[in-house]
Amino acid sequence: MIGRIAGIILHRARDQVLIDVRGVGYIVHVSERTAAGLPPAGQAVALYTDLLVREDLLQLFGFPTMLEKEWHRLLTSVQGVGAKVSLAILGTLGAEGLSRAITLGDWASVRKAQGVGPKLAQRVVLELKDKAPGIMALGGDLTVDAGALGGGDAAGPGIEHGPAAAEASASARASSGPAPSARSAGDALSALTNLGYAQSEAAAAVFGVQAQEPDADTAALIRAALRSLAPKG
Repeated sequence: MIGRIAGIILHRARDQVLIDVRGVGYIVHVSERTAAGLPPAGQAVALYTDLLVREDLLQLFGFPTMLEKEWHRLLTSVQGVGAKVSLAILGTLGAEGLSRAITLGDWASVRKAQGVGPKLAQRVVLELKDKAPGIMALGGDLTVDAGALGGGDAAGPGIEHGPAAAEASASARASSGPAPSARSAGDALSALTNLGYAQSEAAAAVFGVQAQEPDADTAALIRAALRSLAPKG
């Protein structure tokens, strides 16, 4: 399993990128959102990858963070969601937007992705709603950037395999770090579950607050979520 690829961009397209790794060119399929955020041709790039293997096909799909890669894995576990539909959903909502939509049962937002009808959008939300809080709780760690050109020494390839890919970007933490909103949401969810709230209700409360106050820090999220979780009346 190819878990991460790092090299020089030779060509960019709307939904894929050609990356040169030590003289070998790899075509990596990406969402439009990811493609738009890539540097221009001639510059270094690193992406986490998922390898699709079929009898007559090998395809690499690329993601800027482990969080997106994890969501891709879960999305493609839903019947009717292939790799292209998964990329369309992630390209439309992003990892955090998808987490929020599924946690809040907002299938209409999932429906906005190209190739997703209402029935499929509802199925995605229904099948993944119990898994979203778990990913949300890890979001601060999983949003670490794939890093700059690296992952190998001067003689080795810039490709990493299997579980080691999750650790490949440790050196990038200081420069890029996790998305602040994901870190705050994950920390707030962890605090609420430690207080005894179920992950599903805690996640709904945190995302509900974050939708109203996107810049809220962890402490503010916890306070507001506790108010929303308090018994009414």
